[in-house]
Amino acid sequence: MEKEKKHHKEERTLAIIKPDGVQRSLIGEIILRYERVGLKLVAIKMIVPSLSHAEAHYMLDAGWLEAVGKKTIEGYRSKNLTPPSEDPLKLGETILAGLKKYMSSGPAVCMVWQGAHAVKIVRKITGGTEPLTSDVGTIRGDYVLDSYQMADSDGRSVRNLVHASGSVQEAEREIAHWFKKEQLVDYRLVQESILYDVNLDKILE
Repeated sequence: MEKEKKHHKEERTLAIIKPDGVQRSLIGEIILRYERVGLKLVAIKMIVPSLSHAEAHYMLDAGWLEAVGKKTIEGYRSKNLTPPSEDPLKLGETILAGLKKYMSSGPAVCMVWQGAHAVKIVRKITGGTEPLTSDVGTIRGDYVLDSYQMADSDGRSVRNLVHASGSVQEAEREIAHWFKKEQLVDYRLVQESILYDVNLDKILE
């Protein structure tokens, strides 16, 4: 039997306000950005991630370590710079070590957002991974001045306030890693009538 296709409005994604976002008192502003576009918050909690939990988050994708290493090498070469290593796995391990330290350095706010095209919408609002080159109007473009160059020279991960799932499949894995099923709340918002009802026939009395 064919699995029933879900409506676009049921798509969910994970967003984590990282420790730097919490420390800079940007929790409310970041939530506002996602709420304002029409997404629905269906789960939220504040935790201090352990090193092991943070590592497991990045390793949910078996190919992540090599992929991030290759991407970093390509990034260096595109700027006519010499990569710190030509071995993607070795470079990936270095990046993972920095990310683990970053993510577990203090409280983080984990959230699950639901709505049409939630994954792409959250990524668009959040902005590109590097704050320096992220568009004005995005969270990272408006609230961070960090860059890969500065992070590399300091020997740390780039501080970019938020983690956002990169695909629907990635979101499903990450949500399950950070939340139990019973922590996700199913409910209806009044505004969903305007966002999703086909004929807008529930406005006039």
